[in-house]
Amino acid sequence: MDLSFIASGFGVGLLVGMTGVGGGSLMTPILTLLFGVSPSVAVGTDLAFAAVTKSAGTFTHRLRGTVRWDIVRLLCLGAVPAAIVAAIGLKQFGALDKEIGQLIRYSIAGSVLLTVVAILFRSKMLAWINAHPERQLQGRALDTATVVAGAVLGTLVTISSIGAGAIGATLLVMLYPRLSAAEVAGTDIAYAVPLTAVAAFGHWWLGSIDWMLLLTLLVGSVPGITIGSWFARAVPERVLRGLLAATLTAVAAKLLA
Repeated sequence: MDLSFIASGFGVGLLVGMTGVGGGSLMTPILTLLFGVSPSVAVGTDLAFAAVTKSAGTFTHRLRGTVRWDIVRLLCLGAVPAAIVAAIGLKQFGALDKEIGQLIRYSIAGSVLLTVVAILFRSKMLAWINAHPERQLQGRALDTATVVAGAVLGTLVTISSIGAGAIGATLLVMLYPRLSAAEVAGTDIAYAVPLTAVAAFGHWWLGSIDWMLLLTLLVGSVPGITIGSWFARAVPERVLRGLLAATLTAVAAKLLA
């Protein structure tokens, strides 16, 4: 196994454990920029990586009772069909072609920038929503908005592997401001399992998953996530998220260059 991939998996796992931000916004750009992995293979491998790691997280949150399954169902109602359509579209246009690879590269950059916005302005968004309760959606309108949000995330995740973490959590906070932090995290992880599994299956169908690379990343990430979660309270969250936002902005700029 390549030690550099193991080290990258460990580093990403460490940051994810400390910040709670999804690994896709970190792992996919690292594979693309540092190791020269083609964008489509980086996305496919990272989706399989996410499906495995998020399954373990869902099991834990289910035991703690911090998953809102009614919201998970609505998100999946939009996300899973969107993921299937996006995978078929990639197949139709040739996911491994150079031109499509460049498009995927730009979509990764755009998703990274959205993640930065989610990291920096999530608390301000929540404060605004709480200050304007009359603007909060209710009933059928809320259900419809949740399904639409799931469809957007399903498309974004299938094309770029990014979006199920910070962006998904931010949308949940905006749509359901009364959810506890634990419920946001648990629900965000739970809906991402079928989404990333379906998207990963689509990329397997496209032939854009490197299974040996996947195994190597998992070897590094599992201890990284464990250690990061353990030391999460030792470092101020504001410092960590600021550093992460700056890093991701630089990554997006490099992808677009």
